[in-house]
Order: sequence, then structure tokens, then C-alpha cells
Amino acid sequence: MVVQGGSLEASGPFDRARALSAFKLSDNLFYWTTRIAALSVLGILGGIILSLIVGAWPAMKTFGFEFLWTQRWAPSAQPEPVLGALGPIYGTLVTSFIAMLIAVPVGLGIAIFLTELCPQWLRRPIGIAIELLAGIPSIIYGMWGFFVLGPFLANTFQPLMIGLFEGVPVLGDIFAGPPSYLSLFNASLILAIMVLPFITAVSRDVFDTVPPVLKEAAYGVGCTTWEVVRSVVIPYTRVGVIGGVMLALGRALGETMAVTFIIGNSFRISSSIFAPGTTISAAIASEFAESDGLHQSSLILLGLLLFILTFFVLAAARLMLMRLDRKAGK
Repeated sequence: MVVQGGSLEASGPFDRARALSAFKLSDNLFYWTTRIAALSVLGILGGIILSLIVGAWPAMKTFGFEFLWTQRWAPSAQPEPVLGALGPIYGTLVTSFIAMLIAVPVGLGIAIFLTELCPQWLRRPIGIAIELLAGIPSIIYGMWGFFVLGPFLANTFQPLMIGLFEGVPVLGDIFAGPPSYLSLFNASLILAIMVLPFITAVSRDVFDTVPPVLKEAAYGVGCTTWEVVRSVVIPYTRVGVIGGVMLALGRALGETMAVTFIIGNSFRISSSIFAPGTTISAAIASEFAESDGLHQSSLILLGLLLFILTFFVLAAARLMLMRLDRKAGK
């Protein structure tokens, strides 16, 4: 019997059963396709972890936990290599911290300007510029940092800061000289520029979700723009903002090529941010092609440590978001 008017109820029992069977088949196919796709992510993640552990096992057996706090990196030492992860771990944490210290307030400021203060005709050009920053390959950032930003900082900014804080306790050590084209600070500034679009784009999108009636009510009782942003916009969107910041932090922790160009690739730890250093990803990129044996296994172990570090950062962010959700529920 032909279905009239597209209605299933108008068809006969045989046609209805066949249609329901077809719906059930397509529904099951969709269910298992999405389920397999989701499980494949866990499979790929498990495979990556397993391969890292297998590759890092010789170094783990040889160096043990001392690998974490050994600063020296001498793959050619005799009678056996002396390798430690303290320098790359220190460089990774310091550069990411400085980068986020610079990028978070600047990124949030740009997002607030675009959503609350920017003239309508100017919003699109600034938005396009932010998107273009996100699309620039990291190696271009590295080349620009090496040929343009590094010399500028070494000739102008670094001498100024060194002279300004010379003799000041703690700060004098942090901003100690001599100036250098390749340093932790230069790499941190490049990272800040690279992660800025992520923070700005996510924050702008979540700021746009604030109901206009909330802001209008705040303006109606006499609040200034700063008070509206601080008391209405930021509290309403804090979960999304923290998510954007964590996304940017994950990018900063794992960035490779741009940092390799401008950090100096020195495994020595210095209290000065103007001294050369290295990160986990930069060390792997600069030495993996020429490594073998225990040296290569140690580099793979560095990769495993970076994976663990990133995991703990994301887990901490997830716990923070859960606590914020709980407080909001109360």
C-alpha cells in the first residue's frame, strides 16, 4: 500500500513494519558509528601512552627518579651518558608561566574591548586580525622572533630592565644580564603572542553569551562599564574564560618550533629570565634526529613527562571548573 501524504499511519501494517525496521537499522548504525569513533579516541590515546612508555623504558631503568632532578645533559659522557630532565622541565614551566602572565590580561582586555567598548565598524577588522594571528604557522613566529624580536629586546628592552633592577634583591637576579638574542623571556614573549588569539577568541565568544538584560539592569542602577564587566560579565562567563585560558596553556606547554628558534637550547638553569634555556619540546626537536640508544630513550622519556605534565594541568582545570559549577549550583 502506498503511503499517502507522507504519513506512516496511512500505510498498511507491512509498510509500517518495514519502515520501522529501516529506522531501527539506521539508528543502530548511527549509534555504533559514533560509539566506535568515541572509543577510537581512547584507543589512540592508550596507544600513544604505551608507545611512549616502551620507548622510555631503557632510560627509566637506567636513571630512575634521579632523571627528574638531574640538571646535567651530557649524552656523550663516558663511560655512560649523564642525562637529566630538570633543565627542560624548568624552562617549560617558566616560559609557559611568563607567557600566560602576559597573554591572559591582554587577551581578556581585547575581548572586553571588542564586546563592550569597540565601535561597530572596528570590530570586524580587529576580529580578522586576531584570527590571522591564530593562523600563522609557528615556524614563522620563530623566524620573526629570531631575526626581529630577539635583536630588538637584546638592544633596547633587556638593557633597560637590567639597569633598572640592578642591585635590587630577587628582582636583580631575575632580570640579570647580559642581554641575549636567545633567552627564556624572548621565548615567553613569542609564546604569549601565539596563545593570545586563543584566549581572545574564546573569551569574546563567551562574553557575547551574556544576556543583554543583565548588563542593561546593571547600567540602569548606575554601574560603570568596569563594574558591569567585573560584577556581571566575568562571573557569568568564568567557566568559558577558564576553559580558553587552559586551552592556551596547553598550547604554550607543547609549542616546539617557535621556541626552538629563540630560546637558546641550553640545559643549564639560571635565575635570570634573560639567560638561554630550553623546554621539553625544544629539546626533543633539536636532538631527536641525531639521537640513538639511551639518548633517544631519554628524549622519549621527556616526551612522556610532557604528556604527564599536560594531563595534570588539564585535570586541575577540570577540577577547578567542577568546583565553580558546584558553587554556582549552591
